[in-house]
Amino acid sequence: MALNRQLCRASPSLTTTLSKPAAALAPAHSHRRGLQDIAITRTGKPIIRVAGGRSSLGGHTATVFGATGFLGRYIVNRLARAGCTVVVPFREEMAKRHLKLAGDLGRVVFVEYDLRNTTSIDESVRHSDMVFNLVGRDYPTKNFDLEDVHVEGTRRIAEATAKYDVDRFIHVSSHSVHPDSPAEFFRTKFRGEQVAREIYPETTIVRPAPMFGFEDRLLHRLAGTTNTLTCNNMAERFWPVHCIDVGAALEKIGLDDTTIGQTYELYGPKNYSLKEISVLVDAEILKKRRHINVPKWIMAPMYGMLNKALWFPVGSRDEVEREYMDQFIDKNAKTFKDLDMEPGDIANFTFKYLQHYRSSAYYDLPPMTEKEKREEKKYLHVLDDQ
Repeated sequence: MALNRQLCRASPSLTTTLSKPAAALAPAHSHRRGLQDIAITRTGKPIIRVAGGRSSLGGHTATVFGATGFLGRYIVNRLARAGCTVVVPFREEMAKRHLKLAGDLGRVVFVEYDLRNTTSIDESVRHSDMVFNLVGRDYPTKNFDLEDVHVEGTRRIAEATAKYDVDRFIHVSSHSVHPDSPAEFFRTKFRGEQVAREIYPETTIVRPAPMFGFEDRLLHRLAGTTNTLTCNNMAERFWPVHCIDVGAALEKIGLDDTTIGQTYELYGPKNYSLKEISVLVDAEILKKRRHINVPKWIMAPMYGMLNKALWFPVGSRDEVEREYMDQFIDKNAKTFKDLDMEPGDIANFTFKYLQHYRSSAYYDLPPMTEKEKREEKKYLHVLDDQ
């Protein structure tokens, strides 16, 4: 007991130490690092911004229309991982199930909606402070043509965003948009931008180049066995961009209020023709895919009829038209450089996305001939300089 009383009694030296100012006690090098911050949005709503992490809880609530598509999963994953609550409007139950794992429990919320049902769109955005519109379609369908999706759909989403005074609206458009473009896809995408800015003047517009990734329609289309008919001798030129880079850029744009009202063109570092990318694909899969060039006057009406007759996507007349158009870039738009980002080159990712196209027989090939060995020495391998 005497020992306990002695331990509980404050010593004079300890009392003297506690009476000193707190600043004198703290080491010169110890500074508490702020891991969260409160930001006031345009509408005066306080938002708790955190450093991010799987189980972090931030204050942002973001609605991502078109999240079940190719690009959608990458922006949903980044927002949910940063602690945001992500609202995912969906049409088909099976199309959205992979997004359940994008965030921690309760961070990804699903709302069933229809693009023509304004009530369901209102329910999707009424609690959000950030809305991403990724809705788009490469080809017309029986129920929705390109005008319905790119113009009227954008109009309904923008009206709901303005109705509930949502702080941010990021509209994902397309490269090469122009009001007089021969391709209906680019014309409707341009009108969608105009509608979004007309209804919600502070809209941030993002125009990604053709994207590549695990679920793309670029590398896998060239590596597949069914894509044998092409047009324009595969001479179409563009700047392919990595889908992960676009997803990271969208996250930066959404969390940075200085991007309000800006237009961004997101494209890769190098210009390729479709033929050059096809050569890269053939070299990676160790096979030679045959591509038969068909004149436009045959290909366009043929795909037009097939698109109307079949229930699965095979191409459309407008997609044939786009194969004769090179990508052009708006020089007044901002780019990855304005976001302090450097996009990756498609040539550095072909193995990652195409290795499963290689045949297992590749590992059973006979030893290289002397000619093949000489050809092999022309390339620098990773282990050559170890």
